[in-house]
Amino acid sequence: MALVSDDLLALENQVCFGLAVAARSVIALYRPVLEPLQLTHPQYLVMLALWEAEPRSVKNLSDALQLEPATLSPLLKRLEATGYIERRRSSTDERALEVTLTERGRALRAEAETIPPRIVERLGLPPADLVNLRESLHAIIAAAVRAE
Repeated sequence: MALVSDDLLALENQVCFGLAVAARSVIALYRPVLEPLQLTHPQYLVMLALWEAEPRSVKNLSDALQLEPATLSPLLKRLEATGYIERRRSSTDERALEVTLTERGRALRAEAETIPPRIVERLGLPPADLVNLRESLHAIIAAAVRAE
């Protein structure tokens, strides 16, 4: 990896800076696309996880989204207030809280299917570049987890 300058502390040389700015910039592209669905980006991620599989325990969702349960809980409360999900005690383990989609939450999936192509279009990058970027990001995430 080539450095922009010899200064190891130059902002442009920091991977963390590039990741932070890229994340904020891309998430900002989602905002106007998600607003009509009454979703924030973190809520959208929860819905994506639930569209993959449900019911899911809060612990399972927390693990899938790599979020602390304390961070996830307010997201779930807002999604429940919007009418997209329901939370209830598991019938097999009363200590566990299960999250399920409501009919409204399931129906939202059809509208959400338009989101990825709209974001790709807004980015204006070749899909192959985005696939490569996603794979690189997964490698970075795995490396950071191993380094913890």
